[in-house]
Amino acid sequence: MPSFACYRAGVGKDKKGKKGKKAVKARVPKVKCCESRSKCGRCPLRMLKEGTLPDGYTVKRRKLVRVDGRTFSKKDLSRAA
Repeated sequence: MPSFACYRAGVGKDKKGKKGKKAVKARVPKVKCCESRSKCGRCPLRMLKEGTLPDGYTVKRRKLVRVDGRTFSKKDLSRAA
């Protein structure tokens, strides 16, 4: 007798009532780096290195700035993220 005969046909398939994974919320970077050795998850330096900074933003002298030089608010930053 084959060893696979005791398994049902639907084993390993997703159930219909199962919900999908939740969407990951984009992180909003801090405006200024806290300069700690173990960088936090929202550190602009870390996000720049990982490539997760919002488009149009960069870091200069440990501060988050816009590429075009304009000023921004935290509300603008959360919209961009």
